[in-house]
Amino acid sequence: MSDAAVTANVTVDPITVEVISSALSSIVEEMGEALVRASYSTNIKERRDCSTALFDTRGNTLCQAEHIPMHLGSFIGIIPHILKRHPVDQMKPGDVFIGNDAYEGGGTHLPDIVLAEPIFADGRIVAWAVNTAHHADFADRGHAHIFQEGIRIPPIRLYRAGELQADVQELFLLNCQVPRERLSDLRAQMAANRLGVERFVALCRKYGTDTVLAAGDALLDYAERKMRAGIAAIPDGTYGFSDVFDNPEVDRDIPMSCDITVAGDAMTLRFESPDQVRAGLNMVYTALLSTVYYAVKTVVDPTILPNAGLARPLTVEARAGSILNCVAPAAVNGRIAACQRVVDLIHGALAQVVPERVIAATNGSVASATFVGEQPGTGEIWVYLETIGGGSGARATKDGLDGVHVHMTNTSNLPAEALELEYPLTLLRYELVDGSGGAGRHRGGMGLRRVYRAEADCRLRVDGSRLRSAPWGLAGGLPGGQGGFRYGEGVVPFDHGSGQLRKGQVIEIITPGAGGYGPPAERDAESVRRDIAERRIDETTARAVYGAV
Repeated sequence: MSDAAVTANVTVDPITVEVISSALSSIVEEMGEALVRASYSTNIKERRDCSTALFDTRGNTLCQAEHIPMHLGSFIGIIPHILKRHPVDQMKPGDVFIGNDAYEGGGTHLPDIVLAEPIFADGRIVAWAVNTAHHADFADRGHAHIFQEGIRIPPIRLYRAGELQADVQELFLLNCQVPRERLSDLRAQMAANRLGVERFVALCRKYGTDTVLAAGDALLDYAERKMRAGIAAIPDGTYGFSDVFDNPEVDRDIPMSCDITVAGDAMTLRFESPDQVRAGLNMVYTALLSTVYYAVKTVVDPTILPNAGLARPLTVEARAGSILNCVAPAAVNGRIAACQRVVDLIHGALAQVVPERVIAATNGSVASATFVGEQPGTGEIWVYLETIGGGSGARATKDGLDGVHVHMTNTSNLPAEALELEYPLTLLRYELVDGSGGAGRHRGGMGLRRVYRAEADCRLRVDGSRLRSAPWGLAGGLPGGQGGFRYGEGVVPFDHGSGQLRKGQVIEIITPGAGGYGPPAERDAESVRRDIAERRIDETTARAVYGAV
């Protein structure tokens, strides 16, 4: 940052801007840790399915914690929707807005509940503290349209001048299956935002409110400059890529494509996909935007600050009413599955011009299992959500990672100890899938196998992708292994991902591996022998692919 920032007649030197940038990052990271540590549900306290951010008064992202890229889609629309519905001059310190609706609330699917609190300094709103947490409660529902998927909340006040609106909270909890969890997690979200407010106000006291705001504007401009510089380093032209998307909710493979046009320091991305479907796989436009911002940033320049400035050189087009830009009342619960394929499209297109910056296709899935049942003895409803990692794509210089969450999701696994302590389930196996990483000069990452046994009757919904297609390799690398679901003895095969487990029955979930990078013949024998020893590939397969080892 070579130029001083000037806002409202305030000049801020680059060093101060950098210091304030680090402070903003610290604030959102601390908010995130407070949310995780104060929460009650396993989905947040163990799996960390939540995100935190700060926004300016115009609804621009100032800083987002490095949690889950998908959650940016739940953030970027919330402030504009609040401002459209609620006059700023009627807002007071202690007001807190709650929302989740994908069409009228700035969200991307209903389980992600967003809380937004205006930050007051010098008698005016100067920023917003925002967080979202995935409330793993809206389960055992249909996904033909959004009205089946849970309670829809436009941005309304949960707190007014610091006073809880008890009727709003009661309405929300009445629509939840596990209200005790929801109440505790809401309180954790409140605590996280309140911490963000206190830290931001303290920052304003230390440096002056106008200085902090000027620094925020400078950081947006800096992110824009870095994005433009990165795009300008890519040769001008139009680069296209097509792929297919498969999912248990639909019976056919869905074709998708992307054309990326680079012109100077700007980039236009045009997406094609079929009409929105009567299943929970559709994406609202903000979900598409958050996916594009992530995927482009990873290739153009991963060091770009995660704020709204990086979006300025990007134009994103997708037909309204399509899967990748759906309109009401399309169902959107599983939108992140399609988002993963959008990343593959973008990376596949850019690999044609800057292959050294792109990794081979990752597992391309958000494999998940959602269990719903009643606790033996008490009859209380329990809901358990798990998303399971897979292989990460091989890179130009090294192997892919094994058994990790990739791209738009970034949650942790639920440890077996926590799973078996809280739910009537037993985890029989949790392991890497031998040989599922695509062969190449550098091997793709391996997928995971997770085998559950029900200790009480329950209903189950499984989701995933790359069940029929395979994650592609790059530069001559071979595809990764496919995912799948295997049913134990007596289990009736699931209908479009939904079914039942009786006590003692078993289901096995296998997640895809990832593509390899470079021709397999170029792999040195020593690394192949190491993979055999570490059970990353079996010896028979190694000899067939790589020759004598």
